[in-house]
Amino acid sequence: MLGITVLTSLLAFASSCGVPTFQPDVLARVVGGEDAVPHSWPWQVSLQYLKDTEWRHTCGGSLISSQHVLTAAHCINKSFTYRVALGKSDLTVEDEPGSVIVGVDTIHVHEKWNTLLIRNDIALIKLAEPVELSDTIQAGCLPEEGSVLPQDYPCYVTGWGRLWTNGPIADVLQQGLQPVVDYATCSQWDWWGFRVTKNMVCAGGDGVISACNGDSGGPLNCQAENGSWKVHGIVSFGSGLGCNTAKKPVVFTRVSAYLDWINEEEQAETPEYPHTSDPPKCNQVSHDSG
Repeated sequence: MLGITVLTSLLAFASSCGVPTFQPDVLARVVGGEDAVPHSWPWQVSLQYLKDTEWRHTCGGSLISSQHVLTAAHCINKSFTYRVALGKSDLTVEDEPGSVIVGVDTIHVHEKWNTLLIRNDIALIKLAEPVELSDTIQAGCLPEEGSVLPQDYPCYVTGWGRLWTNGPIADVLQQGLQPVVDYATCSQWDWWGFRVTKNMVCAGGDGVISACNGDSGGPLNCQAENGSWKVHGIVSFGSGLGCNTAKKPVVFTRVSAYLDWINEEEQAETPEYPHTSDPPKCNQVSHDSG
């Protein structure tokens, strides 16, 4: 019965997901400090953890149903207490109109997550309670199973990460064009070589625009022919030489390779990491580099 309920819920979102009320400015950049139009990526979330009495932004994520968020496995520490901020544009503004803060019920990290090789870098968060969808909070669409985007397909990465290598963390949500780099190119020895697999998506790598620390777990947004936006990737890793290194595009977990896993975990009743659904009520938000 639980599985049927979850599947029905996802199908209900399929017809309305990925269509923001406030249209994004698709000419903006991430590294370089271009602000996204407020609420133009309404499935983007801020994953925050509690340190002493202060909430810190650590990673991004994507709302994919009224109660589930996709993020990266490397963003999760089982000893932390988390919450999720939805409908946010400026993280420094408390009680930002259209935003909500929701506690975390459970977190499922992929059972084959490999921290050394960075494989299966995906996690699914179940929120403590469903959120009401609105103009500022919407679900992102998932891609078709097994779909692989071609070379130079225009996608956009979003997040509150650093504005440039070793630079300041963004307060306002950033966005930037990240053309897809196909596997044949990205796996060349002078690009990422064996570090990338076919379960990943590479994007960017032009030495100008990139995701950076703090963007981890966030979406790679790619527009379909019908105009809706789909979450094709989850920010996984980049070059240790800097956030905008040529031939070192950002590497994303390819969501279309994990649809069966996502569906199974949405239906799972036994959590890997249980979390209190009502974390301490502290409103101050700082940043950490995820």
